[in-house]
Amino acid sequence: MIGLLRGTILDKQPPHLLLEVQGVGYELQAPMTTFYELPATGGVVTLYTHLAVREDAHLLYGFAKVTDRDLFRHLLRVNGVGAKLALTILSGMDAGAFAGCIQAGDTAMLVRLPGVGRKTAERLIVEMRDRLDSLTGITLARPGIAARPPSSPLEDAVTALIGLGYKPQEASRMVRAIDTADLGSEEIIRAALQASVQ
Repeated sequence: MIGLLRGTILDKQPPHLLLEVQGVGYELQAPMTTFYELPATGGVVTLYTHLAVREDAHLLYGFAKVTDRDLFRHLLRVNGVGAKLALTILSGMDAGAFAGCIQAGDTAMLVRLPGVGRKTAERLIVEMRDRLDSLTGITLARPGIAARPPSSPLEDAVTALIGLGYKPQEASRMVRAIDTADLGSEEIIRAALQASVQ
């Protein structure tokens, strides 16, 4: 199994990422919390990875922190949570914020994430509460996203929100609701996600 990759970023189109490692290009999917920590295209990065082998595809997921990868793997074990929803959860809040929601039983914050209904939120709280103890290195935090300033166009932000599970009309509405002047796509995505959970 591929557990870690260190290479050069060739392309960033959230949630997709192309990473060159010694002449081989790896296509990965990553949550927005990882994209916020990535250097610019051409920069070198180390990502912790999870390889999902399906009947029709081999999918590789990348994470800036090992705690995010571990949380992703635990989320996949929750009934009704697939890789897409797990990425959406990690895009909407970091591991510390998620752990805080679980320990506080905060279903209201979880249902603000796209694709997470009340039943899924309650299931997450019940099934993840006991698993948090096995996740080392997670510091409890209030829900939120720590971002770094990116530099991509507005259309990429809408595309990324659609990739995270929002409907096209909803993604466009979210972007139009904020002042996007002089903002990169990742800043727009962060602002739109933060506005959706307030």
